[in-house]
Amino acid sequence: MKHLALKLFAAAALLTSATACQKYSEQREGNTSTSGLTTVMCDNSFENIIQQEIDVYEYCYPKASVIPYYIPENAAIDSLLQLKTRLAVITRELTKDEMDFLKGKKRNPRCQRIAVDAIALIVNPANPIEKITRKEIAEILSGEVTDWNDLEPNKTGKISVLFDDSGSSTVAYMRDSLLMGKKFGENVFAQGSNKAVFEGVKNHKGAIGVIGVSWVASDLKSPSLSIEERVNSSQNSDTTALDFNQDIKVLKVQKNPESVEFFKPYQAYIYSGEYPLYRSIYMVCASVPGTTAHGFFSFVTGYQGQKIIQMTGVLPALVHPRLVEVN
Repeated sequence: MKHLALKLFAAAALLTSATACQKYSEQREGNTSTSGLTTVMCDNSFENIIQQEIDVYEYCYPKASVIPYYIPENAAIDSLLQLKTRLAVITRELTKDEMDFLKGKKRNPRCQRIAVDAIALIVNPANPIEKITRKEIAEILSGEVTDWNDLEPNKTGKISVLFDDSGSSTVAYMRDSLLMGKKFGENVFAQGSNKAVFEGVKNHKGAIGVIGVSWVASDLKSPSLSIEERVNSSQNSDTTALDFNQDIKVLKVQKNPESVEFFKPYQAYIYSGEYPLYRSIYMVCASVPGTTAHGFFSFVTGYQGQKIIQMTGVLPALVHPRLVEVN
């Protein structure tokens, strides 16, 4: 029996720049790229990704400490502009005005894409639905469709749409890309966190969750690994195959309104654009080289940080995937 497995290969150029993670042993005082304290303001959709980056970075450099704040995207940008932090993880590049503002504060911000995230649509495994069109998604979000039976013969009952937070970038993405100015229906609810979205779908047959793909990849076994195992995995250039957590069902989504093809948010389909619900993840650093903030920025945007992202199910900016058929 054949099945598709996703294989991801690091670019050869990246391999030449890969360096082993070594514990920092030099006795230094103050803030350097491998020692000291910094904060990062991160869109709460990406908590699972950035926390793994921090865990490995701090293990590699035990004199460095990165304190994360997982907050709505607008709050993360505001904190950066108010110089309350030197690092932010968001879904867009800074505007020219924002860049000029920081330069006027004698900062030289760097903004780099670190990954491409997919928005996964998840349902309870007891729900017989397997795929969904973009039009159907919009009708569910707007409240025009409120019962699963309105889509296809289905006894699951009323539809409840679960988001993480009313101010999250996930909410903004779905509103802007699918609703075209319409308001969300009364069947849409904020759960307060991505974990709560996952649990809500897991425990309620009628729920559909809207969540970043890193929260549902079964290869999220990586957080349960020891730090040493995660470090070794992040240094390994071997391929990685990902699937999804079996506690929920990930729906196939229509490629485009004219297409008859449907795809799940595997990394290869995110890369090819065949899975349609995706957005970029950017990291912004407003600190100078030689600081802890800049050191963490370099780590995340470098080979080892990109391998950590690959292990979460999100598409790294510097890794090219391909589909391979295996027996």
